[in-house]
Amino acid sequence: MIMSYWIINSLLDIDFYKFTMGQFILLNHSGTPVRFALKNRTTSIRLPESIDMIELTCQLDHVRKLRFTNTELHYLRGTNEYQDRMFCEKYLEFLKNLRLPPYRIDIDEKGQFILEFPGMWEEVTYWEIYALSIINELYFRSLMKGLSVFAKDCIRAKGVKRLETKIRELRKYPALKFTDFGTRRRFGREWQEYVVKSISEELPGQFIGTSNTKLAETLSLTPMGTSAHELPMVLSGIMYDSDESIRASHHRALIEWWDLYGQGLSIALPDTFGTDFFFETFSKEQAEKWKGLRQDSGDPFAFGYKTISFYDKMGIDSLKKMIVFSDGLEMDKMIRLFLKFNKVINVSFGWGTNLTNDLGFPALSLVVKPIEACGHPLVKLTDNIQKAMGNPEDIEKFRKIFSYRNDFTKTCVY
Repeated sequence: MIMSYWIINSLLDIDFYKFTMGQFILLNHSGTPVRFALKNRTTSIRLPESIDMIELTCQLDHVRKLRFTNTELHYLRGTNEYQDRMFCEKYLEFLKNLRLPPYRIDIDEKGQFILEFPGMWEEVTYWEIYALSIINELYFRSLMKGLSVFAKDCIRAKGVKRLETKIRELRKYPALKFTDFGTRRRFGREWQEYVVKSISEELPGQFIGTSNTKLAETLSLTPMGTSAHELPMVLSGIMYDSDESIRASHHRALIEWWDLYGQGLSIALPDTFGTDFFFETFSKEQAEKWKGLRQDSGDPFAFGYKTISFYDKMGIDSLKKMIVFSDGLEMDKMIRLFLKFNKVINVSFGWGTNLTNDLGFPALSLVVKPIEACGHPLVKLTDNIQKAMGNPEDIEKFRKIFSYRNDFTKTCVY
């Protein structure tokens, strides 16, 4: 089957944090066997009814044929925003020879795709963003299929109008800073480029960069990103010997990350096993050193108050710290969070689906996450139990290990 349009045509078309995490994985935990899997949290949509499996397979197979070019590796070698050399030659040489490992695909009894990526952690990790980008674009392409040229133009015009409204409203708050986090659930590659180029031109003092490494290279923007839930999740599988070692795995992830990157990439993601556990175990020394936190689940306003209270108890000036809000953001929520907290703590936003996929169609809530490491089941709890991942019995086990008490629940829209 010959594709007229490859959704992924460069291995740089991926979130930048995959490279910062990828180097961490290669240097610290190379050879760790893992299994990643797709989860469609929008259960009302049966993706195989809209996406042809043969076409999906062709798009995934094409990614396996791609290699990093010398120009792309040269670009990564020069991304020194945070320190003199972010990526070492050992890691760049690894990328030069990287070929994504095979995957497994099927359809389950509920009519949903089974898509899994087994292999060594340092190779499998990159599949997450490529797979999500492909599935999202194929799905939204299917919704456009069969429409007249005029109807398609109307949909794009609606997207442009909504983007214009966002730009106009955000101009009213010149101190509000945000980053594009929308690669994984974008409407399409070309649409994301249009959006990012537009906001970089129209809001140059507020738009601070993009998580998409290829767009950062193409548009001369700052690539943005640190780490994700994947690290503490897999570390819990590596340290699965006892409840105590599982509990200690979260702290180990933080220590190893700091040892590699120091303050430059010190935005911690606290909710993997619940933010309450994080605040109970994050020391004053760490709180003083790390630049701030990223909020990715639960009630963002409650998180803001809890974070400021934590810094106050530690005797730390919260105005010297940062919160990056990144959970299901829409423009109105961003503005309300900015007005509520910007005078007491530095506030920034990682804006995802609603930025790069707002053309009138309901969004999909898709994730690709590790579900197994070293033969052990993995769990993500978060501050919204509806975003939890893992088998029910494993989720319950981890709730006890991490003294998880959060009762916040909200349907995942993005």
